[in-house]
Amino acid sequence: MTSQIYFEKAKEIQALVLDVDGILSDGFVTLTNSDDEIKSFDIRDGLGMKLVQQAGLKVIIITGRQSQIVTKRMTDLGVDLIYQGREDKGTALQEACKQLSLDPQNCLYMGDDWPDLSAFSIAGIKVTVPNGHIEVRKRADFVTQAMGGRGAVREVCDLLLQANGTYEQLLEKYLATSH
Repeated sequence: MTSQIYFEKAKEIQALVLDVDGILSDGFVTLTNSDDEIKSFDIRDGLGMKLVQQAGLKVIIITGRQSQIVTKRMTDLGVDLIYQGREDKGTALQEACKQLSLDPQNCLYMGDDWPDLSAFSIAGIKVTVPNGHIEVRKRADFVTQAMGGRGAVREVCDLLLQANGTYEQLLEKYLATSH
């Protein structure tokens, strides 16, 4: 998909749908000696998610793993729907769309590995990261410059905000100085 076609299609997006491991995090699972799991999230991705929600888009999480860390972070960000422990990501995307009265074609799905391909097959725009699996990169409409867990989601959020015309308006709130 050329960047202009992608940009035009992005104007129709009503929901940002994200995988977690490899997209919102770097894809590494770090375990401590006491079996605690450590996961890092890029703060820029979190702000991007909040900004697209301010612009009227829904944010949906669909992940194959189950994690209290994900529940905490996504709840803190006010994510609209969180599906965990779901390998059937295409079915989960259909369920989320039904629940929020959305068409999957109006969703941007961002994933990085084979379990994401069923959601890719029905989403309007498919995005991955540079270190996403080759089969996912081949099927993606767009590959971010940033790596997963390192600002890739923010990159996509900024593109969505630019496409729907709210980027400058939201930026202005941060440029305004109080008198």
